[in-house]
Amino acid sequence: MNQWAKVLLSIIVLCSSVSALANPDSSSSLFVGADKEVVESVELFEFNSDDEQKRAIDLAKQLRCPQCQNQNLVESNSPIAKDLRLEVYQQIKAGKTDEEVVSFMTHRFGDFVLYEPPLNAKTYVLWLLPLLLLIGFGIMAVKSVKKNRKE
Repeated sequence: MNQWAKVLLSIIVLCSSVSALANPDSSSSLFVGADKEVVESVELFEFNSDDEQKRAIDLAKQLRCPQCQNQNLVESNSPIAKDLRLEVYQQIKAGKTDEEVVSFMTHRFGDFVLYEPPLNAKTYVLWLLPLLLLIGFGIMAVKSVKKNRKE
């Protein structure tokens, strides 16, 4: 993207921000406040036992935020992470097992949501690529050393 395109994009974003601030009742506002009940239901979980709470926290730490990609559901503050924390809470509260919750999340978001994806046909490249790269670099290093010795 060239410099003028960046400047134009910045101007567009600035203008839309100003118009949203000038007319906060507009449905096209950039920032929409969350309903107080929604915020409380997402952030204030009431568990039946400490065991249930520990399970939910451990499970949320094992699941990756689809938006942040580098944070788990506990660390992330993105809206999708808050929704998924609520989903984990509701499923634990409903008596679902950890496997059922993980199955629901992987069905919805794919194996990407797992920090440790399973070894299957879809993830062979993911698991084997580092090993193949290491072997390839090793072969190239050996060939380079042999070539330098001949010279």
